[in-house]
Amino acid sequence: MTLYCNQKHLNAADSRFCRICGEPLSIQASNPMAGELLGWRYQVLRELGQGGFGRTYLAQDSNRFNEPCVLKEFAPQVEGEAALQKAEELFAREAGTLYQLQHPQIPRFRELFRAEWQGRDRIFLVQDYVEGQTYQELLQTRQRQGQSFSEAEITDLLLQLLPVLDYIHTAGVIHRDISPDNLICRPTDGLPVLIDYGGVKQVAARVASISQRVVAPVQLQPGPITRLGKVGYAPAEQLDHGEVHPHSDFYALAVTSLVLLTGQEPQALFTSKGDRTRWQQSLKLSPNLTNVLTKMLDPYPSRRYQSAQAVMQALGAIAAQPLGGHQNQSIPAFTPDLATKVVSPARAQTIPVLQPKPNTPKTAVRKFGSVWRPTAGLVLLLAMVGVGWWAGVKWLAPALKSKLPDIIRSTGNQVKPPVKSISPNRQESDFSKSEQSRKQQIQDLRDQLGINSPFLVNLVNQAFYAKHPELNGQKLGTGKADAGLRAEWDELALQFLNQLQGVGSEARSRLGQYTEDTVRDRQAAAAQLNLSSRALNDLTDAQFFHWFPTVSRQENLLSQPIGQLWQAIAVDKLNALRSGVALERIEFPADNFSHQVSGTLKPGQSKAYVASFTQNQALRLKLQAAGSTRLSVYPPSSKASALLEDSSSTDWSGKLPDTGLYEITVASDSQNSVSYTLDLSAADEVDVNPGAVSGN
Repeated sequence: MTLYCNQKHLNAADSRFCRICGEPLSIQASNPMAGELLGWRYQVLRELGQGGFGRTYLAQDSNRFNEPCVLKEFAPQVEGEAALQKAEELFAREAGTLYQLQHPQIPRFRELFRAEWQGRDRIFLVQDYVEGQTYQELLQTRQRQGQSFSEAEITDLLLQLLPVLDYIHTAGVIHRDISPDNLICRPTDGLPVLIDYGGVKQVAARVASISQRVVAPVQLQPGPITRLGKVGYAPAEQLDHGEVHPHSDFYALAVTSLVLLTGQEPQALFTSKGDRTRWQQSLKLSPNLTNVLTKMLDPYPSRRYQSAQAVMQALGAIAAQPLGGHQNQSIPAFTPDLATKVVSPARAQTIPVLQPKPNTPKTAVRKFGSVWRPTAGLVLLLAMVGVGWWAGVKWLAPALKSKLPDIIRSTGNQVKPPVKSISPNRQESDFSKSEQSRKQQIQDLRDQLGINSPFLVNLVNQAFYAKHPELNGQKLGTGKADAGLRAEWDELALQFLNQLQGVGSEARSRLGQYTEDTVRDRQAAAAQLNLSSRALNDLTDAQFFHWFPTVSRQENLLSQPIGQLWQAIAVDKLNALRSGVALERIEFPADNFSHQVSGTLKPGQSKAYVASFTQNQALRLKLQAAGSTRLSVYPPSSKASALLEDSSSTDWSGKLPDTGLYEITVASDSQNSVSYTLDLSAADEVDVNPGAVSGN
């Protein structure tokens, strides 16, 4: 483990002086909380480390015979009991997900509690203590001996960790922060243990963001993005935009492997221009491992392995059960009869958490099945347990259930069906069975897609009352007179939900939360791809207006609920550009002034191209398409007018106004798939009529 001096320098746990500044180290001096009793239960022994959102302590649990445990502290900068309670709820939801993880190479999360220390309320997450050294410490030890990790050791490390990632990814959890600091080599069996999950840090960042908005609601300049994940280890899409997927963990695991192999920091392994193969010049590995690491590090997320199983298969290890693997382990169910809530005095309060039932290993059943004989005492004990369980289910569980916060992540929000917001006083019994079934279908589909209920209501209401202006926003009644109108409302809701199935889960999860800051962030991300917001908007419009052809293209969509759908589509289009699916750079062959590209667009699809031209160069492009399309051509400067914009014209020629990258977008405007060919001709002197545009 580690100690920190007052300058925050990292030192080994047995150090007496700081290795950098020479400051004397003492447990009490560097651990002001040492000796404190928190929650009337946890005795703090020493500080293990600290991060951007709080400190981590080694403690002993007085309720478990002083068993060692780890306390992760979060001190949310919020004002008022209501804000603190909201912070608790957010942390409890994330902890509820982590509580479900049951794997021998993952520290078990025990509980979440709140306590006051030094006049401030703090939230603590309790988890098992893992004895051993981090891989960062092991690497430092080897470096002092002029060594690093071998290829065989790294291959073993991958085979031991990939089943763990397969398990957590199947559970819907992304680690987000894999690095040598967050891997501990357990001395009892030599297996790596994965610690310090980034999901809780994300909640802490969200709490801090909420607090900042409350304290300073007016901000002229957007605040800095909170980075979740270590620079150099986390991929660009995670650091810049908070986008995480299983392949984000594989990227970080590959960087970790190279750091352990070379002893170099990530910045020395890659070039500043994004080349992820520089390490191959100085590190010679087997072709198989080289190919696996290269694919894990691909800057385009879609080109990386998409599952841990795929990585293991590439390593040739899928046929054998890897060390530490729990391939068939499932997430344990939670039972209300095991729920506990303890309220401690002096503002030390335990936040309730449902405890999972332990899984009894099948080997244990086989081992004792042939020799087990019940005794009278044991029978009596089992009877008492059974009666206690029945009493808990019958009386205690319902009483506790109403007091417990919802800490288990579900696919939807615990809110009433959408139509209840239109007519809140209605009763289910007022509706026919077919209408109840229809409304249940809406709720089930909304839950499945993870759509926020109030957002869906506002979205459907906008379309419904635009269709029925005579109602003037009047709420629908529950009687037979309004049954037809309610059916129309439900039909609109189902139409929206069916269309939202075509939106990525990440984009759907943020519906109702997109702001103008989101637009600016997306524009900055497009600029990194040498693409303007105009081109990104073309791609987004193609999909949006294919789904919603009756919406006017002249409307200010972003101020309306339906504008949230436009923004969600824009997120998907940006991801498609990043992956290379929707973006292609046109390179003219040497000594050739013409080039041709082609493709096929499904309804609502579009494609962006970028090509480098010089000022006053003559350009002619011609689009041949077997269907209706829209064509745009944008010069390098976003301030300059478009040469073509969202046009049905298919032929353009003229002299180019600037030197730089020109953008060309081709968007389908057809109800069927469209095959197209785009011919480009560029020369310094060509007989063209400048600015001429013609159609078919």
